[in-house]
Amino acid sequence: MIIYTNTGNPFGLKLLVCANLAKKTNVEVKHVTLGDAALGDMKHLPVLQLDSGVQLFSTDVAAKYLLPDEDASKVVQRDEWLEWSSKRLAPALTHNMAVGSRADPNTKPILNTLVKMLDDCLSAGTFLTGDKISSADVAVWSLLAPDGTLKGAVNIDNVLRWYRQISALPEVQSALTVLPLKELSFASLQHSNRFGGLHHIVLNPEIADFEGELLADTSANIAETVQREEMEAARTAFANVDDRAVRDEPRIVLPKPGQKNNLITSALPYVNNVPHLGNIVGCVLSADIFARYSRLCGYNTLYIGGTDEYGTATETKALAENLTPRQICDKYFDIHNSIYRWFGIGFDYFGRTTTAEQTRIVQEIFKELYATGYIETRSVEQLLCQKCDRFLADRFVEGTCPHPGCGYEDARGDQCDGCGKLVNAIELLRPRCKICNTSPVIRDSNQFFLDLPKIEPTLREWVDRSEAGWTHNARVITRAWLKEGLKSRCITRDLKWGIPVPLEGYENKVFYVWFDAPIGYISITSRYCKEWKQWWQPATPETGVKVDLYQFMAKDNVPFHSVMFPASLLAADKGYTLVSHIMATEYLNYEDGKFSKSRGIGVFGNDAQETGIPADVWRFYLGAARPEGQDSSFSWSDLQARNNNELLKNLGNFVNRALVFCEKFFDSTIPAMKLVEEDYTLLALINRELKGYVHQMEKARMRDGIRHLLQISRYGNQLMQSEEPWVKVKGTDDQKARAGTVVGLCCNFACLLATLLFPFMPTTARNMYSQLNVRGGFINSEKPLLRTLLPSGHHIGKPTVLFTKIEDARIDELKQKYGGQQQEKDRSPAPVPAKGFTSLKDAQKAVDEQAAKVRKIKSSGADRTVWQPEVNLLLELKKQLQALSQPRTSESAPTAPPAGGKPAPKQSPAAVVAAASPSTGSSSDPVTVKALEDQIAQQGNKVRQLKESGSEKSVWQPEVSVLLALKQKLASLTGVPATAPAASGGKKKANKK
Repeated sequence: MIIYTNTGNPFGLKLLVCANLAKKTNVEVKHVTLGDAALGDMKHLPVLQLDSGVQLFSTDVAAKYLLPDEDASKVVQRDEWLEWSSKRLAPALTHNMAVGSRADPNTKPILNTLVKMLDDCLSAGTFLTGDKISSADVAVWSLLAPDGTLKGAVNIDNVLRWYRQISALPEVQSALTVLPLKELSFASLQHSNRFGGLHHIVLNPEIADFEGELLADTSANIAETVQREEMEAARTAFANVDDRAVRDEPRIVLPKPGQKNNLITSALPYVNNVPHLGNIVGCVLSADIFARYSRLCGYNTLYIGGTDEYGTATETKALAENLTPRQICDKYFDIHNSIYRWFGIGFDYFGRTTTAEQTRIVQEIFKELYATGYIETRSVEQLLCQKCDRFLADRFVEGTCPHPGCGYEDARGDQCDGCGKLVNAIELLRPRCKICNTSPVIRDSNQFFLDLPKIEPTLREWVDRSEAGWTHNARVITRAWLKEGLKSRCITRDLKWGIPVPLEGYENKVFYVWFDAPIGYISITSRYCKEWKQWWQPATPETGVKVDLYQFMAKDNVPFHSVMFPASLLAADKGYTLVSHIMATEYLNYEDGKFSKSRGIGVFGNDAQETGIPADVWRFYLGAARPEGQDSSFSWSDLQARNNNELLKNLGNFVNRALVFCEKFFDSTIPAMKLVEEDYTLLALINRELKGYVHQMEKARMRDGIRHLLQISRYGNQLMQSEEPWVKVKGTDDQKARAGTVVGLCCNFACLLATLLFPFMPTTARNMYSQLNVRGGFINSEKPLLRTLLPSGHHIGKPTVLFTKIEDARIDELKQKYGGQQQEKDRSPAPVPAKGFTSLKDAQKAVDEQAAKVRKIKSSGADRTVWQPEVNLLLELKKQLQALSQPRTSESAPTAPPAGGKPAPKQSPAAVVAAASPSTGSSSDPVTVKALEDQIAQQGNKVRQLKESGSEKSVWQPEVSVLLALKQKLASLTGVPATAPAASGGKKKANKK
């Protein structure tokens, strides 16, 4: 029996507890995503798979299956509570826990009513259906288990008694060791079904008939009511002033023995494009946020990035822009560098792969692999352009699609854009070099392969030890590769632009990009400092230095970092640092569509600078929308909501009020703070959020990190609203003192928030530090407890507003500007194909002109949506040309309208051809026949010239096929059978006897 669930899903805990209570010992919990193959078409989590293979996706049905109620009289009552938990309580809690644009202010009255119903029921019995626990109790308890579920719960003694009683059960405690309480979150439900959770369920306001407030805005929670130990820990910690001096980062960061050493990389982007928001959050921004957090914790942190500059992509872009590969690399390196600088990406070093260091290290690793027998040589068929004197990579060859029924003349060496099918370059008909337009020939070329099967056993052992620190999608992708069994992979290409192979006789070959690029992390580090081997070859047994390698990327880059790169380093066996944490994101879409530079759809790095929205707001939004568990979408409305609600109204409003009150009422000086019991309760709650923040950020779960820091801000706002220091400061001495305590606490909370916000919004955090008059902050990841950051007597700076509102009108402008409408409006539509060509010559001319236009557009690097209409037009023109080449008969000639003036129905070309037959006295068009005879003569000369030149069969055979097709057309017109072309060299074949 298997429970398939995503991480943190409370419904998964529901099933596991039921299984434990039913004494099911054969239950296995597997963490998966909606795209996991094990789910098949069942796009819903959790799922209970029985031993028979049957899958139950309704958790209520699964719970009743696992824990059937023996008392038949209680079945109806049990079922009612199960339905209540799923249809009413779960959606209400989901809406109540939401933030940003999904927050529902009308949820609280509904949730008050539901909690009142629950408490009233439990006042009459030990459990929901009587004196015995049932699946209904487990269902409701599991929903109340996540941290912060019922904020501010008061006067629910029956619920608390019931909750603690269930929590103490050994079956529940056993389940929590598998699905820890601290990982449970309603945010996980966003990744549990195709609807994005339970937000699509509209709450019924009519059920809010309880006028009391069981959920007051005082920020307690039901999951872990504040214990005396927590309050004492909060009291002790806050009594200590955090007077640590801010550590200045050394000029060169090196790993140290006995300390946490984090080496962080972000995937190296190709220098053939401008990065869009999905590219940015997928690697460089995510890595930067984590690196900043890592430094706050005092870890020795080195963040390396750069651009991937070798390979076919660069040569293709250079050809399209009429530049050299070096010029393309320089151009786009500067573009990437400037965009990342604007976004505040704090690389320790941002380099590139076209360096002498890269060449040296790549060649050294290759020599090590070659010497240890992990390199093998194989012969590979490739197209050779004799005029350019180079083998052609897939992107450098075009020709006629070989797939039957297509015939598209501009198919690429890897795919045909006419029919969409994959193509092998050597199978193209009439292939031509994209550079010089001449016909290439097929030649065998010896290439080097990395023998992955030989290293596979060692790689598998390493994956088993290391994958615990990887994101779920990285584990799934890697296991899929290993499950199929690794095959040797070619690591060289016959190209000009790349690192040459350092072996005699192979100087004209370069290394393939997947082998070369990941080594760029090492070579860029070597550009950063001469002691680079301390990071990449630390010799841990001798030095005591342990390096943790964190690599950030989108999921499409996972195999190169989890299989290819580690396999190369393991085979080299030189003690290289291997990745311990692969942090792979899913994809970020644009308003539920795809980013497209050529169509003007989506926000690219340079566009973000032109919106007038600060870089920090972009960083915060992308961190909050980061596609961590499944694909997510950029939304202008969501960006506006997060800025106006979470930043402006919540965080910005709280910080500004705290500092303004300190300036106005206490002369910009932190007043004396005399805390009461309620304050220590609040500190304990803030410490919970601080612990949650650290726990999530250690795993690079940035969305949840933001959720925890915003909750601290909400606590501060609630304290401010409930205590009203602006009123108390005008009252008695005791009231003034209380106002001082509240303002002092809030200023300390603001200082904590500046530190927690720093990884996401460094410029804003520095502004907050300036207003608070402090140099910076720290995070104690081992003991995350709030200490006094601003003691009494500390002078703050001048308060200023942190954020500004983004108006609806501005959002509407940006939606229109980056939605592609303007580009679509300006683009002239593809011309409608002309009808009724009078001759083959005119039709052929139109086809040739349109084909040239298609080639020109595609060579410019335009998006498919730009050239696809032109391709469609070309295909239509070719159909007309083909129809015109068919025989004309009396049936296909224009006819006079019948009586009544209505024209006769038009026949399709296929119908016309089917009706025509040379044996029935067909009359052929002399003009058409003459044109075909001229074409046949020209094509025959071409075939003879190719054969006489000694060309290979792969060159002249496609031309022979064209000649035969032309002759067949002529035969259809005239009724005279077509003759086959003469054999090569004019020699006759001997008759068989």
